[in-house]
Amino acid sequence: MAANMKAVKLRIRSVQSTMQITKAMELVASSKLRKAKERAEICRPYFRELHETLQDIADGNTDFTSVYVKKAASEKYCYVVMAGDRGLAGGYNSNMFKTVEAAMEDRDCVVLPIGKKAVEHFRRKGIPCITEKYAEIEDVSVANCFEMANMLCKEFKERGFGHIELCYTRFVSMLSQQPDVISMLPLSELARTEEKKEPVRNLILYEPSAEEVFDAIVPEYLAGLIYGGVCEAQASELAARRMAMEAATGNAEEMIENLNLFYNRARQASITQEITEIVGGAEGI
Repeated sequence: MAANMKAVKLRIRSVQSTMQITKAMELVASSKLRKAKERAEICRPYFRELHETLQDIADGNTDFTSVYVKKAASEKYCYVVMAGDRGLAGGYNSNMFKTVEAAMEDRDCVVLPIGKKAVEHFRRKGIPCITEKYAEIEDVSVANCFEMANMLCKEFKERGFGHIELCYTRFVSMLSQQPDVISMLPLSELARTEEKKEPVRNLILYEPSAEEVFDAIVPEYLAGLIYGGVCEAQASELAARRMAMEAATGNAEEMIENLNLFYNRARQASITQEITEIVGGAEGI
């Protein structure tokens, strides 16, 4: 009985230590989440305005011959995949990889991984990566996003691949994060899809030409998409980690409560047994 009580006491101390870690991780994630959420919300208008500008140029110029608008010449895909740098975030990373693998099925593809877990996953799967330079998503800056965008545009123009897709986790709310795969290139369907509209006469004069302006804007468009994806992914990871650590802390508290109850019952039984033995010995005298 004494040995069992000692084991329970050690177990309680172990769970308490774990609970301190999960509680600390929950607090850290919560403190970072607000800033990450604000950053994700701030960058959305930039992408929206840039997207509308590209739509206006494409809609107003029917004789477009830009390489970014033409139908893909190659069926090879490049996936820009964003995952976390660490685990302990519930199903955040695994859900992202399941979504990407479903999109990749039966396709010739390469990957541009962003985040340590993404690099490790595709290295393990043996899927070729363009570069592993961006293995820390927390360190990815706006400048890095422009580097990636220029690299992707260069490969796309040189027919390295004919499709570029962005895979990230969209921050819906504190309680909901949705893995998503969106097409970035080619921009072959920029016409507005919400409702059919009559062609609008182009009243804007672009210098040196609309096509050259369009081709110059596309890398910025991709950089904006990538940076927006990074912001959304980081906010989603922090929200997922906060939820996971909150659940783990709650489970640890419940386990400690049950272990304490078991320990107290065992201790009470031990005391009762000792009293019984003492009474029995006294009666024997």
